[in-house]
Amino acid sequence: MKHSQWIDISQPLTNDMAHFPGDTPYNYSLSFAKQDGGPANVGQMMASLHTGTHVDAPFHYDSEGETIEQLSPDLYIGRAKVIDVSHTDNITADVLAAYDWEGVNRVLLHTSLPNNPKHFPEKIPELDPGISEFLNNKGVKLLGVDMPSVDAPDSKELATHHALHANGIYILENLMLDHVQPGTYELIALPLALHGADGSPVRAVLKPLEGSRNDDRQTFRK
Repeated sequence: MKHSQWIDISQPLTNDMAHFPGDTPYNYSLSFAKQDGGPANVGQMMASLHTGTHVDAPFHYDSEGETIEQLSPDLYIGRAKVIDVSHTDNITADVLAAYDWEGVNRVLLHTSLPNNPKHFPEKIPELDPGISEFLNNKGVKLLGVDMPSVDAPDSKELATHHALHANGIYILENLMLDHVQPGTYELIALPLALHGADGSPVRAVLKPLEGSRNDDRQTFRK
């Protein structure tokens, strides 16, 4: 059997995983079980739509924004570049300018925040709203991060969410990138077509593109 080249970069959904403070925790249980005499095991789940690895629809932070089923699947399938910005906790346009952006329209940022699905961080690296205009100028349409949010967990203004939206950039959050080398990949991170919803959990996976140098952590530095 051929070993799969796909790399899972999504958080596993478990009943003991961390969740955004005050949000609905994830829970899976059996509604019907074969051991109780039923013909099949039938499970049910309860969770916030922003549980684990997920995408935000603009409706999440803008009541007039698109809901999840209105977004094109093309946003979440295709060429993506993983960039390591773990050397700083303040990610600005100047930081991003140090990388090669040729042909990039989806970018996944590996930050200094360790991947730990069972712990909700008290503090996360800062994404300056100014990166939004920079990314737009480079042709980026999807930004993924290995953090629970592109804004601080206690933010009331969600300035980076709004700045990204104003620049036509969609958001993918809570990725697992500690085991991924910087480089260029094929990304699949499809949300469910939840009518009227503000977001959706996703199963995000990467596949190295043939000929890309994914073993060099400095490949995309200028």
